[in-house]
Parts: sequence; structure tokens; C-alpha cells
Amino acid sequence: MLIARILRYPKLFLLGWLVIIAIFLPFAIHVTHGLSPFGFDNPRSRVVWADKQANHVTGISQQPPQLITGLNWSKATALASQNHIPRRWLHRLSAKQFVVLIPAARQSTTTPSDLKFLGQLHANGGKVKPASQLQVASRVISDTKATLARSSLVAFPLLVILLLMVFGSVAAAALPLVVALAGSILSLGTVDLLEHSMTLSIYLTDIVSFLALGVGVDYALFISSRFRQELARGESVTQAVATSMAQAGRSVAFSGLAVSLAVLTLVFGGNDYWRGLAVGGAVAVLADLFATHTLLPAILTIMGRRVEWGHISFQHMRQGWARISSFVSRHPYPAILLGLVVLLVPGYFGMRLQMSTPANLSVMLPTTDPLRESVAIQQNVDGKGSLAPLSIVLQYHSTTAQIATWQNVATVTQHLRRLPDVARVASPSLLSLSPTQLATVIKNPVLMVGKFKPLLNDFIATKHSHLVVLYVVSRSGPDANRTEHLVQTINHDMPAWIPNGTQWGVGGLVPLLASFNHLTGRRLPWIIGAVALVAFTVLLFATGSLFQSLLGVVFDGMVALATAGVLVETVQTGHLGLQTLQPESAITPLIFVLLFGLSMDYEVILLHRIQELARSNAHNIVDACQKGVEVTGGMITGAGMIMVAVFVALFVSPLEIMKTLAIGMTAAILLDTWVVRTFMVPASVAILDRFAFWPRMVPKPAKVSAK
Repeated sequence: MLIARILRYPKLFLLGWLVIIAIFLPFAIHVTHGLSPFGFDNPRSRVVWADKQANHVTGISQQPPQLITGLNWSKATALASQNHIPRRWLHRLSAKQFVVLIPAARQSTTTPSDLKFLGQLHANGGKVKPASQLQVASRVISDTKATLARSSLVAFPLLVILLLMVFGSVAAAALPLVVALAGSILSLGTVDLLEHSMTLSIYLTDIVSFLALGVGVDYALFISSRFRQELARGESVTQAVATSMAQAGRSVAFSGLAVSLAVLTLVFGGNDYWRGLAVGGAVAVLADLFATHTLLPAILTIMGRRVEWGHISFQHMRQGWARISSFVSRHPYPAILLGLVVLLVPGYFGMRLQMSTPANLSVMLPTTDPLRESVAIQQNVDGKGSLAPLSIVLQYHSTTAQIATWQNVATVTQHLRRLPDVARVASPSLLSLSPTQLATVIKNPVLMVGKFKPLLNDFIATKHSHLVVLYVVSRSGPDANRTEHLVQTINHDMPAWIPNGTQWGVGGLVPLLASFNHLTGRRLPWIIGAVALVAFTVLLFATGSLFQSLLGVVFDGMVALATAGVLVETVQTGHLGLQTLQPESAITPLIFVLLFGLSMDYEVILLHRIQELARSNAHNIVDACQKGVEVTGGMITGAGMIMVAVFVALFVSPLEIMKTLAIGMTAAILLDTWVVRTFMVPASVAILDRFAFWPRMVPKPAKVSAK
């Protein structure tokens, strides 16, 4: 048996973990280098095919705006005037460093005057960089990486304070941090190794790190708390470790299984992004589970009674839980009613939840960020839709050297230009050449070498003689409903515009993310259904109670709906100082999945303790319920507050996607621990009384002896 070996050779297991940390630490430090910002595509959509084909041509090119720092407004405008740069190209931004933007996107080449102007800017201490979507994406990636370091500085002090309050001992409070840190290193190192064989999202770094930290602290808290309780009862160190692993360790094992399986249900998301989050999240939980069942018992065995070093008394907190447990067990119906009111009020607003991942990446940045302001000015100058043109990909049976091909291209072009919300169309048929002339140019290599080559290369590729790509710029922005409706209209009408047998597709960032949003929306019921089934099955095996398994799923569903309501009233409506955005479809399903998984932690711990007490006093399950809440209430809510501290730390991130995760997880954990586990679950046990754990354990009334 593993625990017996750990009790016999604790220093050997501790040494083994030091070796594991030494091996995986370099990989954990290196983890962000191989993560990807991609993987959002729907592999079965026509968009993926269209984007792959569009990569064979040059595409319409334009110079991005240039972002200038280090010069004030008057100096920059004076240099521009000296070099005959139009005054209308310069725009002042709100940033304090007097950032200036040159929207040169209307021309495809840099003139000598531009080069001279840029040279003088550098000579006067100015710095110039492009304000392109690529730069915005790079900023999002760098901010995601930086979030881990900044938020850790916030999370660790909060964790230390909370652990001291929960444990009342300096040595005991340090244990969960050590175990969680070891689990985090193992999980991040494993993720780094997995990067070479599968696509893993850049957002996985923060999610895995904080999930591993929070879950690791929780699991270590449950086991070490039981260890200290056994020591207080007079048990020996080895017996206390054995008992805590047999009881709390068993509960933690079920909890870890529930969380890891819950996170794995994200594979039903249907693309690389969700598969990466599923695998990464499961790895984080399993690494913590391994640490709490090997490293923690070894440390507890070595420390023994020294775990009480640095004792701090919080007696009033224990008295408070005694009062709460008495109220819930003696007045279960008011307790249930109180919980229902707290959950149903925000749950009403949760039905209005709308998820979406933006095509304009700059909206993820703070409103005063120079890059975001630059993108907004570019849209004002060149049109809102210029940020993300649509690629209309046509693959004909006929070649581009045939007149029929160009006749149809002209037909499709005219149809596209007539559509509502189309600002402009880029097409070879608009180059003042007839279909006959275009076919002649393609046939004659000499003409292709001349002035027509740079123009036609935007639309055709010589190695793909059946392929033509057109470009549509909408009047509305990339995230506007009208732009998405334009994509739907093109998809609906295109078959009537082209010859039978022609392959076609609409590519670009707008249809790609629209496809992802629709895919996630369609798959979300499957994800929620799968995670609910996991929760029910794990609870059934863990407790043997059909009633508690069903109630656990129902209560979690209510918390999920209430959490959605909190997201609607904060992120979606722009309250709490947030900008108004639809909650990210790339992160919101993860919140619901983690809710179902993490709630099993607290559910199993609470129900196992009530069952254990009920078995020793089967005559009165209400008393067992009261004692169970009194003993575990502070630990469960303390564990919840620890998880909240971990996710609240994400508020230091400038990215809205991380703030959405922080708000959603904070609301979910608080509602679950303080409402469901504190009031609704024990109240339901008290109401059901001897049938609470049917059919595994049904306490029977005491028999009265005949006299």
C-alpha cells in the first residue's frame, strides 16, 4: 500500500519530489514559449478551407498606421510639415506621452518623403512602430504572459493571510503552499512537454497556474486539517497520517477525479483551443492530486506535531460556525428558502447571457491603450470594416486563362458590390480589363511580368490556375451584427452566382471567429450535459446517495445560472468600471465547467464527513449534519476564499478576458461555498433525514428493548 510505504520511508519520497521539481522546473519556466494564439477555427467549416486557399495569393496589402512615441505633438507636426506630410495624416492620442499616429494605410508603398520623415523622427528621439493587428495580438500575448507574474504578487500575500486564518498555525499554513507550488511546477512542466505534440492556447498559462495553485491549496488544506484534528484527539503521528489519508484523502481523490473529468469535457468544444484547455486543465488537477497523495503525507510524517508551530487562535470563528450549523440543521426550510432567493435573483438575469469572441482584438486592451486608440483612428480614416476584410475564395473547374472564369468573376463582383453594408470590393474585374483581356494576360507570361503582375498577384496564384480570391470590406466594424449578417448573406447567395461544381468559401477573421462562436454555442449544451453527468456519477460513487447526487447537479445548475447573471450585470452591461462587452465565448464555458468540478470538492468533503458522523451515531442524522457543518464549514468556506483570492488576483491583468474569468470564478465559488454548501446541502440532508443517503446508508431508528 502506498501510504504504508510513505509512512515507512517519508524522507525517500521527499527526496523523490525534490528530483521531480529539479527536472520539471526548467520546462515550467519555459512553458509560455510554445503556446499558441490560434486554434479557434471550426475544423469542419468552409472558413478553414477558404483561409488555406487564400494563403496561396499575396492578398490586398496596405501599410499599417505608424505609432510614434517620444515626441510631443508640436514637434511631430513641425517635422511632418518640413517633409510635406499631409497634416490630416497626423492624429493626437490621449496618452500622456503625446503619442502620434500616421494613418498611411491608404497607400501601399513608402515614399521618399515618408522615409525622410521617419528618419528625422528617429534623429529627434522618436520611436516608430506599426499599429497593426499583429502588434495588437502580440500585446495580448505579452500581457497574458505578464499576468502570471503580476497576479502572483497579489495572490500569495492574500493566500498567506487566509491560510493563517483557516489553520491558526504558521507551519500548517505553509504546507498547502509548498504542495501547491510543487503541483504547479509539475503541471506547467508537463504542459511545456505537451506543446510539441498538440496546439495549446496562450491563455492556458494563467489558467493552469491558478487552477493548480488553488486546487493544490484546497486539497492540502482538507488533508492537513484532518491530520491536525487526529493529533488533537491523541492519535500518534503515523496513525493520524493514515487516518487523514483514509478519510480526507479519499474525499480528495474523488474530488480530483471529478474536477479532472469535468475539465476534460471541454473536448466537446470541437476544436484545438478547447482540446488544449481540457488537457491542460486536467493535467493541473492530476498533478495536484499526485502531490497531495505522495508529497503531503511524507511532509506530515516528518513534521509530526511540529505542524502546530506558530499557533494563532481564532476561537471566535469556530463559535460562529457552531451557530450557523445549528440554525441550518434545526431550521432547514428557512435555510433552503434563503439559498433559493440568493441564487434565483441573479439567475433571472443569467438567461440573457450572450457570448462572443471579438474579431477586433484591440477591444481586449484598455480603452486608453495607444494601440487600441490607433486601431480606432484607422477605422475612422479607412472605414470600420478595413480592419478585417472578407476573403471570397472561388475555385473554378475552368482555369484563369479562360474567358468564362473572368466572366463569372465579374458577375460575382457586381453581386457583391450591390449587397447592403459593402463599402468596397477588390477584384481583378475592376482593373479596367475585360474578361478577354484578363484571360490574354494570364496566357501571356510576358504580360504577367509587366505592370499587371503586382496587381493580379493579389487575387490569383500562378501555381493554382483555378483559384481566384476577391476581397470585401464592410461598412460596419468586424464585430458588428451587420457584418456577420453580410457573411451569412454571401454564404446564402453565392451558390446562385457561380457555375455548378465551383468550390467556394468566405474566409477572414470575421467568419473565422463567427464560426467559433457558433460552434461554441452549439457545443455548450453538450459540454454542460457531459459535466453534469460527470458530477452525478462521481457523487454517486463517492456517497452512494442517489438523492444527494441529483440535488448536487441541480444546485450546481442553479449556481451556474446565477453566475451567468453576475456576468450579465457586470461584463455584459459594463458595470463595476468594466467596458461593455459580451462575455468571451473563449472563456465563459470554462467558468461553468470549473464550477461543476470544484463544487464536487466541497460537496464530497461535506457529505463524507456527515456520513462518517452518521455511521457513528445512526440514530440522529440531524445531529450528524450539524456537527459536520460545524467541523467542515470553516474549512470549506476558507478553501473557497482561497480560490477566490487566486482568481481575484487576475484583476491586475489589463485584458478583459482575464477579468471575465476572475469575475465569473469569484461569483461561482462564493455562491457555491457560502450559499449551497453552507445552507442548501446540509438543509437538504436535514429535511430528508434517514433517507438523505439512500440507498447506501439508511440510518434506522434505535430499537427499544422490551422489558
